[in-house]
Amino acid sequence: MRLGMFMMPLHPPGRTMREYLAEDTEKAILLDTLGYDELWVGEHFTAGTEPYPSPLMFMASLLPRTERLTFATGVVNAPNRHPAHVAAEAAQFDHMSGGRFILGVGTGSLPTDSELFDVKADGTQKGRMLIEHIEMVERIWAQDPPYDLKGEFWNVKVKDSSFLDVGFGIMPKPFQQPRPPICIPSASPNSQSTYLCGQRGWGPVSSALLPGPALIPHWKNYRQGCLDAGREVTPENWRVVRTVFVAATDEEAKARAFSPESAYRYFFEHFFKVFTKNKMLAVLRPRPDMADHEITLDAIIESRLIYGSPQTVAGKLAALRKRAGPFGTLLVSGIDWSGPNAAWERESLSRLAQEVMPLLRRQIAIDEAA
Repeated sequence: MRLGMFMMPLHPPGRTMREYLAEDTEKAILLDTLGYDELWVGEHFTAGTEPYPSPLMFMASLLPRTERLTFATGVVNAPNRHPAHVAAEAAQFDHMSGGRFILGVGTGSLPTDSELFDVKADGTQKGRMLIEHIEMVERIWAQDPPYDLKGEFWNVKVKDSSFLDVGFGIMPKPFQQPRPPICIPSASPNSQSTYLCGQRGWGPVSSALLPGPALIPHWKNYRQGCLDAGREVTPENWRVVRTVFVAATDEEAKARAFSPESAYRYFFEHFFKVFTKNKMLAVLRPRPDMADHEITLDAIIESRLIYGSPQTVAGKLAALRKRAGPFGTLLVSGIDWSGPNAAWERESLSRLAQEVMPLLRRQIAIDEAA
């Protein structure tokens, strides 16, 4: 069981980008020191709450200051980017990091980013764009020039102007061979992307906003995709994002998590507002039988946040994995460090790595031997 963070990064509006960058840099260095394995950073061009247009640029600044973290785009939004841009930039980062890199690619969920780049595709079309985008990146990495790739949405052509004797027309190949790992996020229970991941050799990443039972079809779909393609079923390629908060005792964890100052309260309130506006409250529904008007912020926190003492959190995570399926990496949601939250999350991240994970790994070994 590996451990990482899905940073997003989500911050309250009003602070400067420089402050966000400084805070998230400090957090990344802490994760590396504590022995975390992965750090995922999102891409948004028009979100004041998640203001990183270039996760690769931010992560490149962390390379000389970290030793073990593998960095992942969480995610590059395929409809907004030409696959040739992504293939070249990702290959460069893979070399800069010495292979400490995962390419996460998604359809993009921010309507203002879609408007900015004049992407008018609906959900079904964005799904086709995602698959074509990844396939083109893989083909660019796999072949030598000339390039003449034709798709429904993009073309990649470097043929007529090539001057190979001086290196013109050659696109960069990644450091990892045959390529870096490629992952796709899934934020709906019946997402077909989990099946595609198994079929194509990509890794699914299950969203922190999904309730625990929604993870069950993710594992079943991914496993079936592997089997149908004749691929080995590899649970270690499945990443599950959960929002986790650890304190010394259950009582202390609950008091902090539900405090008016809690960044976890801001985290879930942000999505409560977003999904209410977009008429998508089903994503956050605490119970299947709960009507929209009954949904409260406290009920969402209670249903989505895994909190408690190290022993309690380890037990909850072990039960989740036993019920949902054998995911290989736990990614925890990153939160803002305003007010007391810096101290609270520092403690939580430390306890998670040093106290919870040994207990969890021990219980997993017992469960798998049974």
